[in-house]
Amino acid sequence: MTKAEVITQIAEKTGVAKEDVATTVEAFFSVVKNSMAEGENIYVRGFGSFINKKRAKKIARNISKNTAIVIDEHFVPSFKPSKVFIEKIKNSKKVNKMTAVQA
Repeated sequence: MTKAEVITQIAEKTGVAKEDVATTVEAFFSVVKNSMAEGENIYVRGFGSFINKKRAKKIARNISKNTAIVIDEHFVPSFKPSKVFIEKIKNSKKVNKMTAVQA
């Protein structure tokens, strides 16, 4: 599902104009990105948490030059779904059908 499809569905369910929904969705993403860039985590009850995870310093290999390089410790954005969110996915009949077909 794309961002445009999400905006369309929200507009249909709420009756709010697509342009207003698009502005709101863009503002939400902007707040999430800016807050996380400032080192703040965002917690949405019943949905999940947008958190910064710390990656430790490590030595990696550049296989094309056959050399070792050092990757300093850094932070990466991450999303951790809530227990309610996880349970909804686990109990989803469509997701379970997809899993059965792939197996």
